[in-house]
Amino acid sequence: MNQLRLEADEASGKVEELQAKVKTLEQENLSKEQEITSLSHKNGILEGEVEKLEEKISELKKTADDGQQHGTQNEALTRKLQLLEGEAEQADKMLREANEKLRLTDVKAGHFERKVQALESERDNMETKYEDMAKKYNDLQKELAELQLDIGNI
Repeated sequence: MNQLRLEADEASGKVEELQAKVKTLEQENLSKEQEITSLSHKNGILEGEVEKLEEKISELKKTADDGQQHGTQNEALTRKLQLLEGEAEQADKMLREANEKLRLTDVKAGHFERKVQALESERDNMETKYEDMAKKYNDLQKELAELQLDIGNI
């Protein structure tokens, strides 16, 4: 009977431990979802910036073509164009990095979702085992009470 109590206590402890793990994983998952949302937002902003920069580049190229007679102005516009292209390359690089982070986050989120499902399944199994053990314990308690009653009647 003590062993059953110990097993029941161990099962209870295991359930609490698994519930704590599930809670931790859910918190991590929420954090990852927030990070995904943040990266998606940054991705949208960077795409907008890239479009703006590409529009500026095309405008500056047109202006440079129209103003060939103005040598000084053309050189200044060319420098601006180079700076904008550099910024566009940096923005493009940041966009690729953000997309890679987003992809990795999606992979991690999928991994954690599978972990949560496995832990939930394990928790359900432990709860079933605990219920079975509780039923056996109650049955043994009834048998013990009947045995004590029979011994008392003898």
